[in-house]
Amino acid sequence: MTSTPSRIFSSIVASFLLAGLAQAADQPEPLKTPPPARQAIDFSKVEIKTIKIANDLYALEGQGGNITVLTGADGVLVVDSQFAPLTEKLVAAIKKLSDKPIRYLINTHVHGDHVGGNENFAKLGATIIARDQVRTRLLRPNPAADGTPGKPAPALALPVLTFDGATSLHFNGESVRLTPIRNAHTDGDTLVTFPKHDVLAVGDYFRSEGYPVVDLTTKGSLAGTLDGLGATIGRAGANTKIIPGHGQIADRKALIAQRDQLIVIRDKVAALIAQNKTIEEVIAAKPTAEFDAQVPKGAESAERFIKMLYAEIKATQ
Repeated sequence: MTSTPSRIFSSIVASFLLAGLAQAADQPEPLKTPPPARQAIDFSKVEIKTIKIANDLYALEGQGGNITVLTGADGVLVVDSQFAPLTEKLVAAIKKLSDKPIRYLINTHVHGDHVGGNENFAKLGATIIARDQVRTRLLRPNPAADGTPGKPAPALALPVLTFDGATSLHFNGESVRLTPIRNAHTDGDTLVTFPKHDVLAVGDYFRSEGYPVVDLTTKGSLAGTLDGLGATIGRAGANTKIIPGHGQIADRKALIAQRDQLIVIRDKVAALIAQNKTIEEVIAAKPTAEFDAQVPKGAESAERFIKMLYAEIKATQ
């Protein structure tokens, strides 16, 4: 480890002062469109699958967002924590990769399938790192769809090192880079880069199955998603491995394909809205049809995506 937590924190504060305050005035107001409801999960039946990327870097698949694990002499760094009931299974899988303690947990954004295990990992000694917006939303979550006030996360679940500008964590011989992705899937997304491994862990602003989920209630936007995809494409090379928020590990070509698809679909929906079409008429027009067969789980996620896109475009008129 070549950087102490205090030095990391100083860097984070400096980044916030230089970049974060300038961003604050540009945040759009949230739209009253709730994220898709989740079905009940039988966590006892969830199995954790380990995918080896390098001798010291792995991806874990379970239920919820993909997890990235960096191992080495300094300890273990984990990206995202899935749901709380899966922590025991996840830790067991990590212990098969390393006998070192879990030192750091990075959250790519605020959703429960990525931060649900935060408190459990903190109890194991992990320092949680995330964007300022993630901590704020965990402290003051949005109301439920029925208006019930959101329940603040436990103190141990909160990130203790936060940032809103480009930040680096030097760990296990790797310079892990944390890059804010503005108002994409949410308002607190982070791109996690492992440059020596040529690996990008992107969270949910890119998924390799289904159309994107843009959470308008947390100030996500398709415009920000497209910007995030563009920034990620710019950082990816021909051999870069992309660990998506959901789905199988992908490459730069998949990023480009998704960005191009989204632009075509956005323009089709915008044209229909310009013709004063209702949401039902836009769905019936099937603006995603030419891509549904190309996108894994495309047909089943198309209506949800069209509804989100319709709401975002209408709100900007």
